[in-house]
Amino acid sequence: MISGNIKSSEHENLVGVSISFTVNNLSYYAITDTLGNFSENIPVGQVTILFDQLGYVEKTVQIDLKENTEISIVLEKDISLLKEVVISNDKKNGITTLSGGKLSFNLKELSSVPTVLGTTDIIKILQLTPGVQNSGDANCYLYVRGGDPGHNAILYDGTPIYGMSHLLGVFPFYNTDHIKEVEFDKSSSNARYGGRLSATTVLIPNKKIPSEFEIQGNVGVLASQLTFAVPISEKSGFYISGRKTYIDEIIAPILNSSSKNNDVQDMKYGFSDGNFTFVSQISKDNLLSVDAFVSADELKIKDGNLALRTSLKWNNFTVSPTLATKFSTNVSMSNSVYLSQYSNDLRMEQATIQFGVSSYVKDFGFNNSVRYLIKNVPFESGFQYVYHDLQPQKVNVENLTDTNNTAQNSIINANEAAIFTTIKPKLTDHLNAEIGLRINYYTSGSKDSYLHFQPRVLLNYTTNDKYSFYGSYNRQYQYLSMITTSSVGIPTDFWIASSDGIKPQSSDEFSIGSNQNISKNLASSFGGFYRYMKDLLEYPYGVTQFNEITTLKNDLLVGKGKAYGFEMMLRKNNGKFTGWLSYTLSWSDRNFDELNNGNTYFAKYDRRHNLSLVGMYDLNSKWNFGVTQIFSSGNRFTMPTSWYFINNNPVKEYSEYNNAQMPNYIRTDLSINYFFVKTNKKESALNFSIYNTFNLENPIYVVLDVQVNKDKNNVIVRQEKKVLYRILSSISWRFKF
Repeated sequence: MISGNIKSSEHENLVGVSISFTVNNLSYYAITDTLGNFSENIPVGQVTILFDQLGYVEKTVQIDLKENTEISIVLEKDISLLKEVVISNDKKNGITTLSGGKLSFNLKELSSVPTVLGTTDIIKILQLTPGVQNSGDANCYLYVRGGDPGHNAILYDGTPIYGMSHLLGVFPFYNTDHIKEVEFDKSSSNARYGGRLSATTVLIPNKKIPSEFEIQGNVGVLASQLTFAVPISEKSGFYISGRKTYIDEIIAPILNSSSKNNDVQDMKYGFSDGNFTFVSQISKDNLLSVDAFVSADELKIKDGNLALRTSLKWNNFTVSPTLATKFSTNVSMSNSVYLSQYSNDLRMEQATIQFGVSSYVKDFGFNNSVRYLIKNVPFESGFQYVYHDLQPQKVNVENLTDTNNTAQNSIINANEAAIFTTIKPKLTDHLNAEIGLRINYYTSGSKDSYLHFQPRVLLNYTTNDKYSFYGSYNRQYQYLSMITTSSVGIPTDFWIASSDGIKPQSSDEFSIGSNQNISKNLASSFGGFYRYMKDLLEYPYGVTQFNEITTLKNDLLVGKGKAYGFEMMLRKNNGKFTGWLSYTLSWSDRNFDELNNGNTYFAKYDRRHNLSLVGMYDLNSKWNFGVTQIFSSGNRFTMPTSWYFINNNPVKEYSEYNNAQMPNYIRTDLSINYFFVKTNKKESALNFSIYNTFNLENPIYVVLDVQVNKDKNNVIVRQEKKVLYRILSSISWRFKF
């Protein structure tokens, strides 16, 4: 067993340092926690240890390990600079493969990946990796291994985020400069995480105590952002970030002045968001951090011809203080409490009729985690509790009928508690295991209570330093479910809890795979998965239906589904040219008794093929370039198969649910970065990006244009493809000083 602490030359604990151990031609990996500590169980012998952290000089240490050893390491900042030539580390791991196919993302190293606004969008990057479906334009949701968008957990340093989108998926929902690293687990295989059937994405803010005042930001055509790093003392400091769009203030007036179409003048949209992280080393073994996130969006539409006014607002707020404590070399603990709230509110006025629908979900939670060793075997155990307070839909209609007001108002309260344990034993010199068990107890009201055991097993077999193989099994239960009401990025979706007889959703997933280190610069991975899901929910209506008798329980349909497929990835990390190629071949289907006559049908985002190519090229210290090429099969939708007349009125007839497919999705993006200055402490660069470079048509949905002749004996039906945007270009200035 090797354990220890890593600090900078300014005596700051370094968080997230990548550590690799090589002994007896076998490789092991670790990463430092929020106190800069690490531990890894490895066999005795001559050990070569490599410490790697962005912005610091790489360090190699060799020791002869004969017994449990504790070491302390100091890393020096990489400030090697001569005029305009930067001498830096050759390692550029934008993406790192963790055990079991999990991925870790260094956002700074991915800044060359093309995006619409010149800022790194982790959701768009995740869609370029195996097992994640391309969601298309105007959609920012994740579709992972055949799951629905609400099956994925987005955690902001452990706090769940329920609303993760700005309008139409154009803007990333978080400030990239405030996030240090992202971890993505397609199977949620860590027993610490629960409550979702599919993937877990963890956004990790910077927890390093700032040693000096820094400013960085991005000024773009549609939005700008700023991040400040402010030291308070040697042992405390904070980071604060803000972002705002100025579409209404700058872009809309320009469009209005040159447009003859009044529609542009009657639509307004804006958003702002902010992040805050406070870090304090209150003692040698205690680190206190406080994270907060807030966002607010508003969309207004006015149509004078229809006497229609529409307003849609949605917002997030989270706050979470965390205390990380080190009791000894072998024992550390983390405790946090959090509040997370998401709400949306839609208001419409037409003539004298006023309609409103709103929803919210609010969580009060506590997370505890203890890491310890028993006979040199790493354990992690903990307790979690969350109180859910949510309102799926609150509907108000005024002046629709003789009754002045119609209201549908149901508030759900629920309690969820869990204990978990994860063991990482080394079974042989070549075989490692990660065995976890999560026990969940959920209750809502007096009738709905559930006790579920959720095992997680991951086996990783390493033949040598080039080849490894893994197999895993996971069982998941989900008690809060997102109900989607729109196929595009308009946040009218709402959350509902398991109550009033609505059962939790469940999933069993099996996966196998292998990782290969082909050379120093090339790595590849191959894998397959099978997932079976029960008690899935489907809401076949729009934003709402105006019916005082029905309830959400009666409106929701319950069914099952399965998904399976093959995934591969080829990645190049080092050198002037870096990037990756990913491909997914998958199937996803659903079966609901009330849909498609009870027959199995393809899920909406059943895309047979997903191919992504990402390339980044550093020409010199001034120029770098990025390109992404995407190809995916079209998603599914339901198309009428015949038409006939009843009382001279055309009537559509459907044969199968999701019987048609959208055209294949093809898109090429380009980006260019020019650096005026690029050092560890200072940066000034222009970014020019082109989205959908070849101006290809990628419709977001298809409508039918029906034309009936005067005698009403002939009907001509044409498909009309609705395209939101084609080629988009943007320019932005990124700076740091």
